[in-house]
Amino acid sequence: MKKILIIEDDASINDMLCDLFTQNGYLPKAAYSGTEAVMCFNSEKYDLVLLDLMIPGKSGIDVLVEIRLAGSVPVIALTAVSDKNSVVNLLKAGANDYITKPFDNNELLARIEVQLRNNANASQSSTTFRDIVLNDERYDAFINNQPLDLSKREFEILNLFMQNPKKVFTKNNLYKSVWNDEYLGDDNTINVHISKIRAKIAKIKPGEEYIQTVWGIGFKMQE
Repeated sequence: MKKILIIEDDASINDMLCDLFTQNGYLPKAAYSGTEAVMCFNSEKYDLVLLDLMIPGKSGIDVLVEIRLAGSVPVIALTAVSDKNSVVNLLKAGANDYITKPFDNNELLARIEVQLRNNANASQSSTTFRDIVLNDERYDAFINNQPLDLSKREFEILNLFMQNPKKVFTKNNLYKSVWNDEYLGDDNTINVHISKIRAKIAKIKPGEEYIQTVWGIGFKMQE
């Protein structure tokens, strides 16, 4: 049974959603403030989060950011605002979808089904590390639920690191695995690719290290 965290401070709406989800085979959990929502999210695993943006305590956007730092669980935002700038900012902050109030229950259920199905399909062919998610079939890359625009080589390097996060890869390892060739001492090619990956990650998560240089040996994921 899929677990859904409902973050909504209006008790009547929250109760209605709990009843609706229970009737449709989901296991709902109610939270009425941003602070309570973060506590619930950190103490239990959920398959989807329904998040009202206008909540007391931590703001809806702050809650969304904390959820995204913890992983890639689908988040559908409830909002009374539908102007394009607000929607764009909401999606950039990490929401997978949104629905405006007042909403149709059947439409909400349909959107939930889509997100759960997409998440299940993605997890079958995905590699994750911290808040980075790579999809091997589509060559999609996301960090904090925002797209990373990686080249094919960059994707393959990062994917290799993430599939073996504790392993230190020498440059010879990388050449054999990614270029299918022997390493002939061309430091610049690998260094440029690593630098580009780091720069693209830093645009979304400045100040955080994801790839560690192990001096004199090679590279690995930063735990």
